[in-house]
Amino acid sequence: MPNQPTPISNFQTPATNLEPPKDYLWLNLRDLPYFRSLLRAVEARFYEGFDLPHPILDVGCGDGHFATVAFDYKLDVGIDPWGSPIREASRRGAYFLLTQADGERMPFPDASFNSAMSNSVLEHIPNVEAVLNETGRVLRPGSPFVFCVPNHQFLSSLSIGRGLDKIGLHGLGDSYRTFFNRIARHVHCDPPEIWQARLEAAGFRLERWWHYYSPAAMQVSEWGHYFGVPSLITRNLTGRWVLFPSKKNPALALTYHLIKPYYEQPPECEDGVCTFLICRKLGKDWGKIR
Repeated sequence: MPNQPTPISNFQTPATNLEPPKDYLWLNLRDLPYFRSLLRAVEARFYEGFDLPHPILDVGCGDGHFATVAFDYKLDVGIDPWGSPIREASRRGAYFLLTQADGERMPFPDASFNSAMSNSVLEHIPNVEAVLNETGRVLRPGSPFVFCVPNHQFLSSLSIGRGLDKIGLHGLGDSYRTFFNRIARHVHCDPPEIWQARLEAAGFRLERWWHYYSPAAMQVSEWGHYFGVPSLITRNLTGRWVLFPSKKNPALALTYHLIKPYYEQPPECEDGVCTFLICRKLGKDWGKIR
């Protein structure tokens, strides 16, 4: 399946906004450790080109930080199974309604939403097929569903694993990849073909996808997991990842300039370690006219 099919016109927003582009990197870096900031900043840029029709469902909304950065308006409903992130999302005010519930059993009637999104969530869910089925159930026919996930190129891009392989320690390299996948809480790192099969089984049609986030960017994030330990301590003690979220903070300013080139890389790359997918809920009437 090609990764550059015909663009979908009803996802494109006319380029009439003359305001300076949002600096998604800074908006993330002032609140989050840099290994999360860089990836989330790259992903936030993708949503500028979408016109998601309301009501919008965010599947796995977490603490709501991504929604506050990526969107200039409130999303209609966020759902997440964990209470603490839901409470934090409520304080951020990014949603009209927040619901603590399992994605396999959403407390909404059939065909409740006109669009859905999920940002770096589905890869963590063991029974992801059930969540896709539920997402399809609560979407109206013809509704778009956009989401992103790490892919089959993720683990092979890890620098420490590659280094161990180069000196012949393949077993240790595999162990490291297993370890990193565990701390990242990944259950699925799959190619688009596997996601396409899952989506079709759930009543969706995959309309477009692309890989993003180069191996070099991934390696910057990989080392950030270890350099970010002090941020974790700060978070546990104060509830904040960053104590001084200002460009006058020398450490933060230096980090910003060091990782900015990776943020400015082309948004699509064949060897990217993550995949963004655009699909649409099929239905009896909609399927006939298409």
